[in-house]
Amino acid sequence: MDPLAYFNSELDDHAAVVARTHAQMEAPFLAMLDAWVKAIEGGHKILFFGNGGSAADAQHLSAELVIRFMEDRKPIAAIALNTDTSALTAGANDLGYDAVFARQIEALGQAGDIAVGFTTSGTSPNIVAALEMARSKGLVTCAFTGRDGGRMPDLADHCLIIPAQSTRRIQEMHITLGHMLCGALEQSLKLV
Repeated sequence: MDPLAYFNSELDDHAAVVARTHAQMEAPFLAMLDAWVKAIEGGHKILFFGNGGSAADAQHLSAELVIRFMEDRKPIAAIALNTDTSALTAGANDLGYDAVFARQIEALGQAGDIAVGFTTSGTSPNIVAALEMARSKGLVTCAFTGRDGGRMPDLADHCLIIPAQSTRRIQEMHITLGHMLCGALEQSLKLV
């Protein structure tokens, strides 16, 4: 492997995905932002969840909303469901891993809240189950995904499908768009 060629190839591929995302995500981004704004203005919360790197994205965005993103301001109600290790391990042991997020949404979600699932494939069984539970309870469902979207277009009211096949490129766009949503939410709510 030539490290310089790899360096250039990775950044060129990233730039190509950024360009495709820029061309395709404007309307879905604005629709998701509008849903988040309406939910928070209505006194609701945002529930994030994902697996692996997507769990890190869920936790990251939840922290940006609860603590701050651009500057000090009032907190925005958000929870990363994948951070409660006791609920995750008890749920996985007693109900099976496919139910770990659905069970938490059943317990914590209320109609009007936002459920945001992260799945690069669009087919993660526990994300599918969680969005199905969220829909049954009247939550607004959102998904960050990639490739062809998998099951997410059928389960999410608002869906950001990154036009890429590679997990790493999809996740790079997830955190970029997630940061953009946090910043736009703060501004839309006139908190900054």
